[in-house]
Order: sequence, then structure tokens, then C-alpha cells
Amino acid sequence: MISVKEAKAIIRDAVRPRHTVSLALQDAYGLTLAGDIVATTDIPNFAQSSMDGYALKFDDKDSPLEVIGEMAAGSAKPLQILSGQAACIFTGAPLPDGADTVVMQEKIHLDDGKLVIKDLNLKHGMNVRRKGAEVRHGDIAMVSGTTLSAAALGFLAGIGCTHVSVYAPPKVGIILTGNELQEPGKPLEFGQVYEANSIQLTAALQRTGVKNIQIYKAADDPKELQGILQEALDSNDVVLLNGGVSVGDYDFVVSAAEACGVEKKFHKIKQKPGKPLFFGTKEAQLIFGLPGNPSSSLTCFYEYVLTALEQMMQLAPGVKTIKAVATHDYEKPAGLTHFLKASYADGNVTPLHAQESFRLHSFAQANCFIVLPESSTGCKSGDEVEVHLLPV
Repeated sequence: MISVKEAKAIIRDAVRPRHTVSLALQDAYGLTLAGDIVATTDIPNFAQSSMDGYALKFDDKDSPLEVIGEMAAGSAKPLQILSGQAACIFTGAPLPDGADTVVMQEKIHLDDGKLVIKDLNLKHGMNVRRKGAEVRHGDIAMVSGTTLSAAALGFLAGIGCTHVSVYAPPKVGIILTGNELQEPGKPLEFGQVYEANSIQLTAALQRTGVKNIQIYKAADDPKELQGILQEALDSNDVVLLNGGVSVGDYDFVVSAAEACGVEKKFHKIKQKPGKPLFFGTKEAQLIFGLPGNPSSSLTCFYEYVLTALEQMMQLAPGVKTIKAVATHDYEKPAGLTHFLKASYADGNVTPLHAQESFRLHSFAQANCFIVLPESSTGCKSGDEVEVHLLPV
């Protein structure tokens, strides 16, 4: 067995960034920009009003003004004002030629048809969005490596961008192994359990930006598993096998992977849960053998698979490492790193009930792991501990 630190280093050394692909903005949420975006025009490309009010020459602010027309957002016909004139204007409308300032509608009154300004704080250029105020033609509007958040996509749409170059999300195959698995919604026969890993892993993958996910099912038969694994390798960049990675008589993942030409990088980690984790590669493909117990499987996903996917897609880490104060004692023997399902709030972290590897109920309430290293024998209430905040 190897340590958690060694396992993560092996995975990190094996992963390479994905190729880039051009996607429409609406398909790029959460992904990472793979090239600078250069503005192709000034935004806004005309001076516009940021208020409902009246456009005027600032030098005329102390004189009664003749209102000669109005400008609404989307106005296509230019309007020019001369000294002594003003125009009614609405938010987002082009500024009339000759105007340089907008006074708010609430700061004026009309006296015998003339506009009188009652704003002692009015300044030159007030309430005007200058041409190019958002971004200028030829400037870098967004740098490579930016995470494409909702606001980032909105900004790019606002400067006329329709497509972006991003690091391509990988295709991921999930292989479910085990004769005992039953589809949720169907009655359980003797010896069966409901299959949960495909649901939780698909959800976690989709949150990462992976949309192309294929589910495979394999019985506890070495030849069948080998055939399905080869099928998955033929179509996917990453393969997640669930179950069958231990050393029992029905655990065939490691031998099937080797038969399919997968180079084993490691098998078994000094950790709990998820000790039998397998990792291998086949050229640029990544193969993970996850434990079948849902809690162990999801723990290994967050600690290992997610990190690899983020490296492939050049994403910011989804699991954040912080320090927090433990609210309860927890004892463990030295020798394995423990990932405890826990709840974090306001600088404190509480280990949850039901830490067994088959228990998902506590995981459903968790927002983090308490990480207790190999050498540790646990923690006491009041101790500062390492915490991995989960992207839940």
C-alpha cells in the first residue's frame, strides 16, 4: 500500500491537460477559457445614458433649456442639440450629438415649457457611459485561464462574443459491477441492494462540467467485465469502475484492467474509507477502480478523481483545504489516513455519525471531510484539524 500523498502525486504526474474545443457560450458554463478574448469593438460603442433624465451641454446647466426631442434605448436616428437645448433621454439610449451630461429626471422641473435644473451636485459627464467604458477595441477582454462563471458568460455575450475556446471535458464511462445490484424503483430480491453509485457519480461529474457520461453494467464474471471494460476504453477518456477492486473471489477489476492493456500505477492506499482504490493508465486514458460501497466510492471521487478531472480541464480546485476546530473527540488507530464525513460552519467542524464505508445517510448531511493523517490517533474537542470543504 502507498500513502495518500504518494497516490495523489502519481495521479498528478499521469494527467495531461485536455485539447481545446470551441463551444457556444451557453455550453461553456463552469469550464476554463483556453485563450485570451480580444474585444472586436468598443463596448458600449456609443456614449449612452445611465439614467432616465435629460441630456444637455454641461455649460448650459444654469440656464432654462428648450427640450427639442427624446432619445430612447435602441434609437436609430441621431439627434443633435445646440447650446440652450436639451433632450429627454432614457437609460441605455445614445447621447445626442453635442450633449455631454445627463441630469436625473428627479432633479429638474419644467417652467413655462423650459427645462430648469435643480441639481447643485451635477458634474460634467455625470450619468453618461462613455464609449469604450466597458472594454475598448483591441483590448484583452478576458484572459486565458478564467473560469467561465455566469457573470463571465454574460460579460462575453455583452461584448458580442458567441463562442469560446475551452479545455474539452472528457468522455467518462462508469462501469457498475456486482450481481447484487438492483435498479432503484424495482423490488429487491433476497441478497440485492439498490444501485446508487451511477446516480451520485453522474451528479458529481455533471457539476464538474462533464456531460458525456456512459453507464455500463457488468456481472461478476471476469470475461464479461473484460469485454465491457474494453468497450468503455474504446469510447471514453476516463473510466470509473465501481466495485470488484478488493481481493475477494469475485473481485476482477485489476485482472480485467491488466488484460485490457491498462498499466497499473497503484492498487491500495493507506486510507479509510477507500483502501482498495485502483489507478491505471492506457496512453492518455485514466482508469480508476473505485470501491463499491457508495460512501467509499464518493470519497475516492472527491479526493482523487475530481482532482484529475480538474487538472485535465484546467479547472480551479473544487475541494478547498482549510483548518477548523473540532467540536468532538474522535479516536482512531495509527496507520491509515481517515476521511471523516463532517459538517463545517463558522470555523468549527463536527464529525458526523455513521462513518462506516457503506453508510450514505451521514454523507448526505456532510459538507466536508475531517482529514486525520496516518500517524494520528484521532483528535480532541478543541483541536485544530485539516478540513476538505466539498463542492456540494
